[in-house]
Amino acid sequence: MLQASYPYYLANKAVTPNQDLVVYDKYSGEAATRVALADAAAIDQAIAAAAAAAEPMRKLPAYKRQAILNFCVERFEQRFEELAEALCIEAGKPIKDARGEVTRLIDTFRIAAEEAVRIGGEVLPLDITPRAEGYTGMWKRVPIGPCSFISPFNFPLNLAAHKVAPALAAGCPFILKPASLTPIGALIIGEILAETDLPEGAFSILPCRRDGADLFTTDERLKLLSFTGSPEVGWQLKAKAGKKPVVLELGGNAACVVDEGTDLDDAVARIIFGAYYQSGQSCISVQRVLVHEKHYDEVRDKLTAAVKDLVHGDPRDENTFIGPMISEKEAERLHGWILAAKDAGAQVLAGGEREGAMLQATLMENVDPALDANTQEAFGPLAILSSFSSFDQALEEVNASDFGLQAGIFTRDIYKIQKAWDELDVGGVVIGDVPSWRVDNMPYGGVKDSGLGREGIRYAIEDMTEIRLLAIRNPG
Repeated sequence: MLQASYPYYLANKAVTPNQDLVVYDKYSGEAATRVALADAAAIDQAIAAAAAAAEPMRKLPAYKRQAILNFCVERFEQRFEELAEALCIEAGKPIKDARGEVTRLIDTFRIAAEEAVRIGGEVLPLDITPRAEGYTGMWKRVPIGPCSFISPFNFPLNLAAHKVAPALAAGCPFILKPASLTPIGALIIGEILAETDLPEGAFSILPCRRDGADLFTTDERLKLLSFTGSPEVGWQLKAKAGKKPVVLELGGNAACVVDEGTDLDDAVARIIFGAYYQSGQSCISVQRVLVHEKHYDEVRDKLTAAVKDLVHGDPRDENTFIGPMISEKEAERLHGWILAAKDAGAQVLAGGEREGAMLQATLMENVDPALDANTQEAFGPLAILSSFSSFDQALEEVNASDFGLQAGIFTRDIYKIQKAWDELDVGGVVIGDVPSWRVDNMPYGGVKDSGLGREGIRYAIEDMTEIRLLAIRNPG
């Protein structure tokens, strides 16, 4: 069960100045708990504390950083079901998916614990020219300093973890703004971090209103901004961030190609997962399904039957696959796209109906390529079918998007695999599976409107550290 209320965390300490943020059960629509909201003064205090903690965090030995991360892993395991239930309530995430996210939270912190003692450097030969004879170089990575993190609603635990865990591994203090719709998971992470002996000011976790969060972006004491969320907001924040580096993970319009000669039953099963897992509210959710014309009718029929069989309902039910979207407003938006496509001549093969925040898993074909359902990020349980006659045509269609996060390709042809890897303008190409697949140690991020930079612990640590060179002259 959720607590009646939750504090925020300011400079490692629980603080409850108010209970102004109501967090709702996304399935019932009822108030589930209340959370303290930070104002601009609290955010300023948190930034000052993080700046003061930069030196103690930099000096924290690697083995101590590793021990703190391993302690978190142990506590997450002890509180596994509590974390899963919180996700189920605050995000409307089906309980099996919620447990999957808690497992990934644990993985992410475990990977970070391993990487905390692997942040090395390199000896660099400098005598590449006569004028540099007698010189030796070497470089190491040093923490960039206080970091600012803004995390989204759809993976409240693991996407926060992908910012928090590498920061701790690298020795960077941080402030985190969790999504106001789903702050509980991040606050439980804060509760566990508060049990450690991290230097004072090493972390603050501050739910706040969007209009009060400007300091997360603009304050020059913060040396890096990492944001996961919508493209519209992300690019606005980048424009306001000033001199600090910015990492953006902004979403997608992911395509999946089913080539000729593919195991169709396997492809269909994976596409069902990729398109409708947690009601499609993932930035790498399968939105566009491109099927070779030789297999189109068979894949359409198999997918249609499978979508119709998906169980919708209460996310607490172990059998539920499709729960509510994050809000009725979001469900209305995507339902409007479905109706607009239908009015323009598209066919609804399965689903298409909405009741409140519950939008049925929907499969469509013959959707006008210019409509929002095809060009924008659905971020909900919608997939669109189309056919292609040549692999080159399929790759062109995958690239015909403003987004470029990941793509999935079902093919057994090694030359087509190489071509897809060479030609697709995306951050990751997944062969034999859907673009929705991710392991938490791999480089993850996109190009074009999908963002800048890469997450995945080792790659995030690179962003959260700077290279410092040492050059030595031997006058001998």
